[in-house]
Amino acid sequence: MKKVILTSAIFLFCIYSVSAGGPWPQRKGFGYFKLSEWWIVFDRHYTDSGLTDPNVTTGIFNTSFYGEYGVTDRFTVGINAPLLSRTYMNNLRSTATDEIIVPGEAINTIGDIDLAFKYGLTKPGAKIPISATLTLGLPTGKTSGGSQGNLQTGDGEFNQLFQIDAGTGFKLNNVSAYASTYVGINHRTKEFSEEFRFGLEFGVGLFKEKLWVNSKFNLLESFQNGATAETTTSTSLFANNAEYAAISFEAAYYIKKGWGISAGYGTAFRGQIIAAAPSYNVGVFFDMGRR
Repeated sequence: MKKVILTSAIFLFCIYSVSAGGPWPQRKGFGYFKLSEWWIVFDRHYTDSGLTDPNVTTGIFNTSFYGEYGVTDRFTVGINAPLLSRTYMNNLRSTATDEIIVPGEAINTIGDIDLAFKYGLTKPGAKIPISATLTLGLPTGKTSGGSQGNLQTGDGEFNQLFQIDAGTGFKLNNVSAYASTYVGINHRTKEFSEEFRFGLEFGVGLFKEKLWVNSKFNLLESFQNGATAETTTSTSLFANNAEYAAISFEAAYYIKKGWGISAGYGTAFRGQIIAAAPSYNVGVFFDMGRR
């Protein structure tokens, strides 16, 4: 079960990052780039029945690069790359004697990389832009580390997520705002179950659009159709059949000439085979459209 929880926590991070950008492709020759730190520390997890159980305190820290670049006004390429992924587990101690049963360990490697290709189905400037995105999940992370093989930074499978986004920008009492939604199907390999994804996002630009604040809702449901779907607690399954309903909040502040800083918080209020704790992120970004 430890492997399952670890990969699911990393997976939660990935869905927040990959869904950034919404239905708006970057303009030709423009881009958005971000270096961030994301982390979660948890001593409880959601089981495969949706209840919570305790576990040895575990932490995951990802230092990641995220980028989008407009090849044309309607075609954008993107990448989400955890350049350094650190996973650790504290000592497992006896509740009776406080004796160390299993010593704590940690690994530091690269994580699974996502490559995204977004195409605007509507022309630039459309009132309700719609785009289609294909995201390829590359198994570049480590699937087994530590003396017991229960530390990891990736799930070891190549997946393909097809996603449709739609949204619109508008004014709220002269304040710039936007709303978007997406729906997607994730095809997974190595006998992992396929997944359905859905999300909503709402954001506002304050102080003459120097500060942007957004909130997101993300839903993931497993089709439970993998060859190993009936044994979700096996330590060989990684994140198979993980599910969640999660919310997140992020603030991004433009300092000067497209450069800015951001901070965010996310948590799942319903889950299956994922960590039962909030995650946090901070970052610095460069937006070529705001130079």
